Amino acid sequence: MNFPLFIANRYFFSKKKKNFINVIAIISMAVVAIATAALIIALSVYNGMEGLLRSIYGSFDAELSISPAEGKSFVLTDEILKEISKVPGVENITEVIEDNVLLKYNESQKLVKMKGLSDNFIEHSNMNPYIVDGRFTFRKDSVQYAILGNGIRYALSINMQDDFYPLQFFYPKNVKPGGLDPSNYFSRANIMPGGVFRLEQHYDDEYVFVPLDFAQNLLNYGDKRTSLEITTNRAISVAEVQEQLIAVLGDDFRVLNSDQQHADLYKILRIEKLLVFLIFSLIIGIASINIFFSLSMLVIEKRRDIAVLLAMGASTHKIRRIFLSEGAIIAFVGSGVGLLLGLTIAWLQETFGLVSMGGGESLILTAYPVEIQLADFIYTALCIIMITFLASIHPAIMAPKNQSLKVQ
Repeated sequence: MNFPLFIANRYFFSKKKKNFINVIAIISMAVVAIATAALIIALSVYNGMEGLLRSIYGSFDAELSISPAEGKSFVLTDEILKEISKVPGVENITEVIEDNVLLKYNESQKLVKMKGLSDNFIEHSNMNPYIVDGRFTFRKDSVQYAILGNGIRYALSINMQDDFYPLQFFYPKNVKPGGLDPSNYFSRANIMPGGVFRLEQHYDDEYVFVPLDFAQNLLNYGDKRTSLEITTNRAISVAEVQEQLIAVLGDDFRVLNSDQQHADLYKILRIEKLLVFLIFSLIIGIASINIFFSLSMLVIEKRRDIAVLLAMGASTHKIRRIFLSEGAIIAFVGSGVGLLLGLTIAWLQETFGLVSMGGGESLILTAYPVEIQLADFIYTALCIIMITFLASIHPAIMAPKNQSLKVQ
């Protein structure tokens, strides 16, 4: 065994003359273990939340979205469609018209986001598993249907079995004021509710899907579209398809993948995760102060041993390594227990869902999501090693320099 490590191991497991040194060392290990476990659990929860958001948005948003670089809409020509279709990896192109409209049902009304989609959306969408009432379809027997969020259904008290009351959409016209008839200021169109989806509160409370031609007529968009949603095949990666679309479309359009469509949200989530990491690192740093005092008092207690080792020819470098190894043992024991404890709790939560989110059956996920990532273990271990090493440097340096290291 390595000589400094052997001596450090003997100091660590042997009974010390001063019992409070033992107590401080145990407290240091306990704080490091608890902080490490809490850090692993917190990071795993953030990973789970990020994965949950990607799952939700992946069901609602397209793999790639093409929108105008300036303005709200653009004129869609056959040439643009042909250029996009020629790009390898493009499997489906869904035309989109999206705008805010007033939705009225019976005597209730609500401002919603109406999203007009071409019929191929039904075939290539991932939202079918989230339909909780009705059917996921835009047309049946020449009748057009809308698909609305569950929150909108409850806000307007929409009865899906009642065929008497349709959904009434209103959109302001671009006309000069002065007329007496208020109906001249709004375009109006009716459509029957066909299906209800429950995905996430933001979407459930705001979005209504309608056929493209319905939105086109209501908003008087003609050949204009607000965006195009691209579905890719698995033969080519989404990143490669995105690069080729950017090259084909130029600076007039923005081509965004699913993460870039919610870049601000993911950025905030990563910043919060970083802040949590820094806060728990600070707690581990405070625990390392105990390691500093524990090693400093150990140096004082073992001054005779140090003097004997120096007299026997041990170098100052080896003396320093003894106390650096002592600090490393305290850190590794504490962090090892903490990593194992954090991994166990995170695995139990991921497997059995011990901690509930408290939302009942109305939530997509009833338990807090967690996702264990190897990178979190690596960064946490490196952080602990660095902090404890810094805490051990000064006692280790001062050990062979103590002027009282003389055998009386």
